[in-house]
Amino acid sequence: MMSFVSLQENLRRELRKRIEAGELTGMELARRTGFTQAHISNFLNRKRGLKLSALDRMLKAVGLTLYDLLNPHELVRFAAAPAGADEAYAEVPVVESASAARSEVIVNEEVKELVKLPRSLLGRVRADLAAPARKSWTRFVLLRVSPEEALSMRPRLSPGALVLVDRHYTSLHPYRKNGPNLYAVRKDDGCTLRYVETAGNLVILRPHNPESPVEIVTLSEGQSASSLIIGRIAYISSEL
Repeated sequence: MMSFVSLQENLRRELRKRIEAGELTGMELARRTGFTQAHISNFLNRKRGLKLSALDRMLKAVGLTLYDLLNPHELVRFAAAPAGADEAYAEVPVVESASAARSEVIVNEEVKELVKLPRSLLGRVRADLAAPARKSWTRFVLLRVSPEEALSMRPRLSPGALVLVDRHYTSLHPYRKNGPNLYAVRKDDGCTLRYVETAGNLVILRPHNPESPVEIVTLSEGQSASSLIIGRIAYISSEL
């Protein structure tokens, strides 16, 4: 299934090919688009994605259209598909915890598999309006629960289960009145799944299993607890 992420990756590939062939330079691309060279470099190196308006500017600057970025086999398949096919579902990427923690825009190389989820389900998930900086991030990703995480979070999570992470929700404000939020939280190069509390400049990462240890993180000056949060766990595979 061709996605907006796939289109951006195809554009990166085309731009790199032209630059390597000497047909284009980063400086010339910056001049044509009006973006800074740093912006262009970050896009080409997958450190950031493009908004729709920026994608349009980039395509116009190099004389491409969206159709040029589409796989011709995908075009044939879409043309042959019945009207309305799969419109009720969206494909959500399953990724490693490191990608969920670090990558603003999930690219093809980071996708382990795609899972179809009902759009009606995703549409009911409320975003955190207090986190506008995340609007450019790929919102939903799926993580597979490791045996270690399952042990700390049992019986809430089981090994191999998929959890849906809403990376637009980084608030500690309770999503529901009848229970604490469960979060994917940055840890080392990846993440851990925990309930989160704060006490002064301390962030308390609490497991569901009372036999597992509680972890405490000390915030540096000016750092907020939200900066540690990758996103709220919106659904667990058994609930999907």
